[in-house]
Amino acid sequence: MVASGLSNQTGAAIGSLAFPVLGPLGVVAVRQYVAALVLLAVGRPRLRTFTWRQWQPVLLLAVVFGTMNLSLYTAIDRIGLGLAVTLEFLGPLTVALAGARRRVDACCAVIAAAGAVTLMRPRPSTDYVGLGLGLLAAVCWASYILLNRTVGRRVPGAQGSAAAAGVSAVLFLPVGVVVVLRQPPTASAVGCAVAAGVLSSAVPYLADLFTLRRVPAEAFGLFMSVNPVLAAVVGLVALGQRPGWAEWAGIGAVVAANALSILARSG
Repeated sequence: MVASGLSNQTGAAIGSLAFPVLGPLGVVAVRQYVAALVLLAVGRPRLRTFTWRQWQPVLLLAVVFGTMNLSLYTAIDRIGLGLAVTLEFLGPLTVALAGARRRVDACCAVIAAAGAVTLMRPRPSTDYVGLGLGLLAAVCWASYILLNRTVGRRVPGAQGSAAAAGVSAVLFLPVGVVVVLRQPPTASAVGCAVAAGVLSSAVPYLADLFTLRRVPAEAFGLFMSVNPVLAAVVGLVALGQRPGWAEWAGIGAVVAANALSILARSG
């Protein structure tokens, strides 16, 4: 679990180093290619056997997958790693709390909302576009969870997720061509983008598969809630991004809301 979380956030930090050359769009394109190679190798989808009823959620998942990564990486470029990941994390938290009817879940929703308001409070230096992109990533992550459930019911094994990753990579092929033609990338920039794909897609996916065989789902979800904190720490150490006390408080509120919800559910 530690390897998965640190790998994911470290990959995003390394990918951001390629922004000056490739831009967020170019880095995300490379990440989609890497994710497709890994998932297609693992899932081995039999595409010719898919029916239209199976293709529908797979195609939607492909679009959401690409939009989620693009909005997140563009948000990282504008508002920093810790804040972007925390806003994105509101997506799965909202899904978890949406169907709840307990008082503790209502309290968790209030705590998370307070954290979000703290993070998005108006200031002279506030980047509203960056905040909006972080929230778009949250909406995409929530949609990603819901679509994955549908794909999992309609397509056996990991074939659906693999097919979606492959379609998303195909959609980003023209992007890669345009990026290369507009500004020939350096070897170091491509290396950073590939590292981001491996560390943020391949390693977490395989580590999560390994972990979920040995760790209860509640414990896994509880640890996943620490990802915004890991993102803030990696951003601080690797990129020199220093959140203020208010940002740390907002991140802590979102993490606490998710942790409290999971602990109450498992208890």
